[in-house]
Amino acid sequence: MDELYRNSMLPLLEGFTLTNPYTVARDIANEFRRRRIEKNITREMIAEKSGVALSNVVRFEQKGLISLQNLIMLAMAMNYTSEIRHIFSEPKYSTIDELTQIRKNKGKKKASRIKKTNDKD
Repeated sequence: MDELYRNSMLPLLEGFTLTNPYTVARDIANEFRRRRIEKNITREMIAEKSGVALSNVVRFEQKGLISLQNLIMLAMAMNYTSEIRHIFSEPKYSTIDELTQIRKNKGKKKASRIKKTNDKD
């Protein structure tokens, strides 16, 4: 069965799930909690070390809700500064057209407006 599994599309689909912002936030919160516990750091300790209110740490871990600034402060306190700092550092694309657009616009300071065409016959 192991060979059948490796030769099928299942391994490709394993990492593919439909997500929404709530799910992503909960996943980040769950991973944060896991890493905090691995380091044997209590909620009180991380709140004090990061400067984030304990109530915000609890809300983050339970509901995935947190401000960007508080998330950054928690990441820094857990030595994840580089990971959070580089979240958008690499361009992402899913089509050749997107890659072409990225290469064309590399180094630009702002996006260009897309010209609307009036459908007048």
